[in-house]
Amino acid sequence: MQKKQKKLTIVQVLPALDSGGVERGTLEISKYLVSKKQRSIVISNGGRLKKQLVFEGGEHINLPIGIKSLFTLRIIPKLIRILLKNKVDIIHIRSRFPAWVCFIAIQFIKYEKRPSIVTTFHGPYSVNIYSSIMSKGDRVIAVSKMIQKYILKNYKINSKKITLNYRGVDSKDFKYLYKPKKTWMTDWNKKYPNLKNKVLLTLPGRITRWKGQIDFLYIIAKLIKEFPNVHGLIVGDVANNKSNFLTELKEKVCELEIKDNISFIGHRTDIKEIISVSKIVFSLSKEPEAFGRTTIESIKIGVPVIGYNHGGVGEQLREIFPKGLVVKGDIAKAINLSKKWIKKRPKVPKTDLFDLKTMQENTLRVYREVKNSNE
Repeated sequence: MQKKQKKLTIVQVLPALDSGGVERGTLEISKYLVSKKQRSIVISNGGRLKKQLVFEGGEHINLPIGIKSLFTLRIIPKLIRILLKNKVDIIHIRSRFPAWVCFIAIQFIKYEKRPSIVTTFHGPYSVNIYSSIMSKGDRVIAVSKMIQKYILKNYKINSKKITLNYRGVDSKDFKYLYKPKKTWMTDWNKKYPNLKNKVLLTLPGRITRWKGQIDFLYIIAKLIKEFPNVHGLIVGDVANNKSNFLTELKEKVCELEIKDNISFIGHRTDIKEIISVSKIVFSLSKEPEAFGRTTIESIKIGVPVIGYNHGGVGEQLREIFPKGLVVKGDIAKAINLSKKWIKKRPKVPKTDLFDLKTMQENTLRVYREVKNSNE
């Protein structure tokens, strides 16, 4: 007879719950844990996704754990009380500064009551003592092969401690050949009447210099000479400290004379629908993406992606859609590929790779393995 598994109390820790792949991944794990009758708690400074987390059965504890200041260390006694009161089994840490706070906190907890620690490398952090804390977990999750290689190259860590666990996308949500509802199309056309009947090319990603928006503007500027009906969508948040770069981008739009062919539409919760009405989606990051979520979201739906051949995006495209690969910075190749696909869009194969359920199952398995090995 199979032994009944103990209900786990899992705490995920990150700076805030506003937007981004890390935050969405946190919610996906929380929702899955709740569905599997585990207890899910998230510690962060809150944000727009907190409401969804709680609605889906997760618990949230507000702590300014990601504010990079020595004053933040004052929350350590409170954090210790939270961990002990809730009899936390696993702390899953997703960011560096909160990792330091958590590692200091558990030193003041008796060993037999101390939670196990799982860390996730969500990116190739700068290599220094500050970043090394992420390699100190009982188990370390890498979100792509690129990140796995980065960890092994830069930190003294037993390779057996690392688990490769690609982030995933829900195939039930991002259905192959998905079409948005008529109500969404009506609202979209009402809000953006200038986009009706345009060939939409989309670059999703935060407004930040390394995400490749300038390369995208050059691509649009070249394409409209042959295809005046092309319109570029730049979808993503503008952080307070990136407003100058947004101004620079808008100046570049004017300089390239493409003001009527570019729209900055900010943070959106309907990225699935926007991808589905796009002719092509782009990933032009100057630095390699640790994973590149919007690439696999687009592929799942069946929308072709043109992406620079490095990092997680390169890994996805090589596995599923290699014809979309372009050498980093090769704008000419990206333009030529775009021209070809605007005329005749290629078929994107249906795939079960990089699936959300696999990521969720792997994560819970890691939690159980770590808990069992530390008992």
